[in-house]
Amino acid sequence: MRKAELNRDTSETKISLAINVDGGGRYDVETGIGFFDHMLEQLSRHSLIDLTLKADGDLHIDQHHTVEDVGIALGQALDRALGDRRGITRYASLDLAMDETLTRAAVDVSGRPYLVWRVGFARHKVGDFDTELFKEFFQAFAQNARITLHIENLYGENAHHVAETCFKAVARVLRQALALDPRIADEIPSTKGTLTA
Repeated sequence: MRKAELNRDTSETKISLAINVDGGGRYDVETGIGFFDHMLEQLSRHSLIDLTLKADGDLHIDQHHTVEDVGIALGQALDRALGDRRGITRYASLDLAMDETLTRAAVDVSGRPYLVWRVGFARHKVGDFDTELFKEFFQAFAQNARITLHIENLYGENAHHVAETCFKAVARVLRQALALDPRIADEIPSTKGTLTA
C-alpha cells in the first residue's frame, strides 16, 4: 500500500496528515476553513486517495498560510507515498463538467514540478474564501508532489462551480495517473529510468 504520514509544524501552522493512495476516497478533514475543507474532501473522494488532515493555522491573520501549507504538506506526503513511482500510469487528462462550468486538468507525475493555471473567477471570494488562494494551493501541491499539473477553466459563471471543477478534475487525473499498470508493474515509466531525479 502506498501510504504516508506527515507532520508540519511552523510558527504559522501546525499540520498533521495521513494519506493512502490506494484507498477508497475516505476523508476526515479539518482546516478551520469551511469551503477549503469541502474542496479537499472532493479531492479525496474523487481521487480515491484516503485523507486524514488536521490543520491549525493563524486564521486570525488570514487564510493564506493555512491553505499554502496544506498544499505543501499534502504534496510532500504524496511524493513520499509514491516512492520511486514504479509501475504508475504517469499521465492523464480530462475535461470535467459541472452544470454551466467546464474545466480541464492534465498531469504528468514526472518528478518535475510545474503548474499551469488558467483559471479566472468573477468574484474575489466564495463565501469567506479568497479565490486567489486556489492557485496558491495548487502551486504548493504541484511543487512539493513534484508533478506537472495543468488546470484550465474553459468556461463557467458560478465561482463555486469553477473552484469545485478544478478540485474534481485534478482528483480524477490523479486517480488515473497514479493507477498501477500491471504491464509495467516493476518498471519506471520513463526512458531515463527514474522519475525522482
